[in-house]
Amino acid sequence: MQAAPVRATAIPSFTTALRAVEALLMSGGQRTARRNAWTSVLEDRRRARDRVEAQRVLEQTAQVPPLTVRP
Repeated sequence: MQAAPVRATAIPSFTTALRAVEALLMSGGQRTARRNAWTSVLEDRRRARDRVEAQRVLEQTAQVPPLTVRP
């Protein structure tokens, strides 16, 4: 029984294939605009996560009773 032949070149990833199709269909300016838009979406999502985390911390600290200091 023979082993399956080994491929000499790697199969491109899905992302690589999409970028290749994108390069064929879009001009450079459109690609740049689309990537900039996607970067903005990712940054908005990051800021939203940061806001949620900050809100959670503020709510937790508001629930902690203040320390009383004895004279």
